[in-house]
Amino acid sequence: MKQLFVILGLTLMAACGRGVPDAARVVVAGDSVLAWNRIEGASVADGLRARLGEPVGDVSLPLAQVAGGRGALNIPTQLEGVQADWIVLNGGANDLGVGCGRDDTAAVLDRLISSDGARGAIPALVADLRGRGSRVIWADYYTSPRYAGTPCAASYQVLETRLTVMAARDDGVTLVDMEDVIAPSELNMFDTDRTHPSPAGSDRIAGLIARALPPR
Repeated sequence: MKQLFVILGLTLMAACGRGVPDAARVVVAGDSVLAWNRIEGASVADGLRARLGEPVGDVSLPLAQVAGGRGALNIPTQLEGVQADWIVLNGGANDLGVGCGRDDTAAVLDRLISSDGARGAIPALVADLRGRGSRVIWADYYTSPRYAGTPCAASYQVLETRLTVMAARDDGVTLVDMEDVIAPSELNMFDTDRTHPSPAGSDRIAGLIARALPPR
């Protein structure tokens, strides 16, 4: 019960500052990796806002899933009614579950995205956004110190491979790899849970994404 209250508290606190300004051409959606450090004004969206010098929307939330979750804890629902030139996305970790030790991990991966990158909850979401005229930047996960060397590594490699195939199918989809800027050995890039980014880690991720965005 205590753990439940902690999770609910984190979610409510992380909800502060969510929203999409009218002038935003960039909107961030997804799970806690992108939402982390929002309370301190140091989330990925905050870093993008500082670098771009323009409003950046942010509807990401901890615990959010791509194929599951209710309300704003479902990433497609986060983006209902959102119109923006660029949508920055991540997701899938909470669908796979803590430790990636589920018996149906292969099935979960298939629900998220097929091996040809054409089917599943992720391609469906991306196709919907592309149909609205948005370009998509998908931020692939880094390997965190907590899960390096665990079964999660193999699961996330499958996810990355499939996302790469998906992105190659559409010039309007860009895949960026957070592991290009954050290594599991860099403990200062991670929060004390050794999973989520520290403010410095979020800033590096923001820099990676900003380089994929054209100037206004």
